[in-house]
Amino acid sequence: MKIQELLTAVNTSMEALDLVSARRYIEDNMELLNENKHHLRANARALLDFLNDQTESPLNRQELNVIHSINTYASRFDIRGLKLSVKNNFDLLVRDDVKPYFTEDAKVILEGMNVIH
Repeated sequence: MKIQELLTAVNTSMEALDLVSARRYIEDNMELLNENKHHLRANARALLDFLNDQTESPLNRQELNVIHSINTYASRFDIRGLKLSVKNNFDLLVRDDVKPYFTEDAKVILEGMNVIH
């Protein structure tokens, strides 16, 4: 598909509020559209920016689920469940980019357990 056809297809899909098609076009041609972003309309550019942010996320869905469960255990002060989650996912917890995703309760408990610093 030529660039002009692609830009027209994305803009038309966004005008028709066909977000599924627009997302498919954008995801399939992300690099090309990032280079020609200035030719897209504002709503298509916003979708492109959103999809770029989603793909740059350092954590996948499974890792986010683990963090959510740890935060839930910490807020309920369920130490048994928290210890089990820490034991099964220690490699995730030692990463530096994960700490901002924890709630304050989880940070305090995990620091007390010497899991994070």
